[in-house]
Amino acid sequence: MKEADMNIIIDKADSRGHANHGWLNTSHTFSFADYYNPQRMHFGALRVLNDDTVIPRSGFDTHPHKNMEVVSIPLKGCLRHGDSLENSHIIEPGQIQVMSAGSGIYHSEYNASSDENLEFLQIWVIPDQTDTPPRYADYDIRPLLKHNEISTFIAPGTAIALRQQAWFSWAELDRGTTCTYRLKGKQTGVYIFVIEGSIAIDETEALLDRRDGAGITDIDVLTVTARKPSTILLIEVAL
Repeated sequence: MKEADMNIIIDKADSRGHANHGWLNTSHTFSFADYYNPQRMHFGALRVLNDDTVIPRSGFDTHPHKNMEVVSIPLKGCLRHGDSLENSHIIEPGQIQVMSAGSGIYHSEYNASSDENLEFLQIWVIPDQTDTPPRYADYDIRPLLKHNEISTFIAPGTAIALRQQAWFSWAELDRGTTCTYRLKGKQTGVYIFVIEGSIAIDETEALLDRRDGAGITDIDVLTVTARKPSTILLIEVAL
């Protein structure tokens, strides 16, 4: 795909909203809490992409959510979840939790470790239906992931699905590896977030480094090349 065909907006890591509360060090790709940027309200149905580090034995006390799809992805350490549906689970890297807040749910998220920081991504997706019954589940996605490939682990009509046109994919790539992602929905775009490493996008001059993100539209197929060993998350959503 030629650069002229593609609409790409790059969000560099150091341009994100940032707050350090002592127990929580957090960066916001999109407007959240005290960070407000009218140019960064959302990417289609993708509303929140928070990059959180929580110190041991600390976390988010019980608080409400409504009409939002919430995906939490631990990158380091152990994440403990509790909610008003009486779920109580601890997950680690390689696992995710998916919560449909629907008509309303209360939940908490804590660092389950007494000596290790918790690093995790908290992602909110706007649902395509509201006031549905709330639900929660956690999943081990490691069996779905293939090295040096872009592997989709959340998709409509599968065991792990959101109440929205939304596909989440993961790739761990060796240096020099090129992978292709074909968009799966209608009137969708894809947001790429580099967890570690550095990638080049298609034939453009766009380079993304650690914790950089990019919203890409007006394409059918996307190609990424790892400039060093890289881990990336792709989120395709309705626009």
